[in-house]
Parts: sequence; structure tokens; C-alpha cells
Amino acid sequence: MRLSVFSSKTYDKVFLERAHLARNGQASSIHLTFHDYPLNPSTADLVRVRGVLLRCAGFNNVDLEAAERLGLSVANVPSYSPEAVAEYTVALIQTLNRKTHRAYNRVREGIIGTGKIGIAFARIMKGFGCKLYAFDPFPNPAFEEYGEYLELDDLLARSDLVSLHCPLMEQTHHIINQRTLALMKEDAMLVNTSRGGLIDTSAVIAALKSQKLGGLALDVYEGEGKLFYNDHSHEILDDDGLARLLTFHNVVVSGHQAFFTVEALEEIAECTLRNLEDLSLGVPCANSLIKKGVHTRLRGKSLPVRNV
Repeated sequence: MRLSVFSSKTYDKVFLERAHLARNGQASSIHLTFHDYPLNPSTADLVRVRGVLLRCAGFNNVDLEAAERLGLSVANVPSYSPEAVAEYTVALIQTLNRKTHRAYNRVREGIIGTGKIGIAFARIMKGFGCKLYAFDPFPNPAFEEYGEYLELDDLLARSDLVSLHCPLMEQTHHIINQRTLALMKEDAMLVNTSRGGLIDTSAVIAALKSQKLGGLALDVYEGEGKLFYNDHSHEILDDDGLARLLTFHNVVVSGHQAFFTVEALEEIAECTLRNLEDLSLGVPCANSLIKKGVHTRLRGKSLPVRNV
């Protein structure tokens, strides 16, 4: 079986090969091929696509209905070092606020999304003495020991800092927009370490210009696909939205690196190979994104892996 890894970086090769060797040894029937270019309509014909293994939790770039219709398997890595992303979120907040952690004893914190990262983040912020509110259409009982669930509009109105920890989908696309920004407190801070498309860039720029928003910290950006992960230091920045954001003294932007720890990369590699093993054997894959019960045997086929 050939596993084709698209959009691969040096660290992808290091950790996938290490996990592959540890799991299968030298006698493995899986052959890894790494491509630095992405999987797209012009490169898909280089492999016989029987399924897609995402090296991330997000699946917003995959048309799952089309994949199911075509009989393709799709699986993701639902959790990799949630503590790492939560800790990085806190680091962004501390940088944005320019104060020591003791300042958070006086802060009310709003968390949108209470999955594994959201819970890890709540645990950290509770330790700083924050009063925590959260919004999630599917409440997590684990959050009850940290704070109180509110409706989104109420949360935005009460919080001094809002942190996003939810997937990007139709219901959450631009969840932070002109209307919801208007509900937030004057001088409130906004942090996004989840997906760039959760924030309407033009609306948040307007809020910063009018001094409605007190500060913004981003590890993700809705136009990041052509900007992050590669060195553009010798190029002219042609993304007007990002260029404008970088002019504000109260904005911190980093390049989608909150997850970037050894532990996270090891889990991504290991989980990707577990997904491949399940799908190749035709057994239920715990991380399959196709409806339960739909499984495709992939033995002897070429399976691309895409980092979304």
C-alpha cells in the first residue's frame, strides 16, 4: 500500500517515518511517499485516491457528502496535545495584555467551544482566578466544575476576553462578525487559536479602527493558506487584511503554531497511521468522518494524506 503525504514539511517526514517504523518495523507493506505540493485537482491524478487521512482535527476543506457518494474514506486526528494549544492561547493573552498572570484575577473570561482544547484552556484560566463563561450548542459536563454556560450573545456582553475553540463549519463561519462584535464590551480582547474563518476579518478591522475592540490575538487567519507555513520574508505581503491587522499596536499574530510541539507531532503521526490501519483492514475507524457504518477497504490502494 502506498501512503502519499501531500503538503509535507520536514517535520511531517521525521515524525511519520518514526511512527511508521515503531508501529510496523522494516517489514511493513506500507510505502510512504512525501510531496511538498498540496493535494488539489491538478495533483490528484498522481495517485489513485481511495481515501483521505487528515493530519489535523479540522475537516472544513473536505466535502464529506461528496466523499461518501464516491465511496472515499475520510478520517482525521481529532485530538493532538490540547494542552499545547491551550497553553499557547494563554501565552497570546499574556502578550496581548502586557501584564503578569496575576492580572487575570480580575478578568471574566468567555470561551466559545468546550471540546478538549476548550476544557484544557478553562482549567488553566480557572487557575488564574478567572470567572468563566462558555457557549457551546453541545454542552460538555466536564466544564461544569470550571464555569457557567450562557447563550452566545449573553457571553459576549459579559466577557472581558473571548477565546474561540470551535471547529469551522457553516454554523460557525464568521461567528465573530459585525453584529457579535457590537455586543462585546468596550476594550474586550479576542483570541482565536482555532480556525481563521471563525472571524470576519473586515468586521474585526473596523472594530479595531473604532477602538471598540481592546485587543486581538490570532494564531490563525482566514486567508492563511497561502501565507503560513512557508518563508515569505523576501516577498511583498499582498493580503490587505493581514497587512492592515499588523499595523495595530494591540494585535498579535502568529503563524498557526499553537499545536507545534513534539508531543502533538508524535500524536498526529501515530493517529494518522492508526486511521490507515483501520481503513486498510476494513474495520470501524474511530476517527472516520463519513457516516458510521461506511467503511472502504483500502488494501493495495494508494491513499493520500492532506494537511488541512
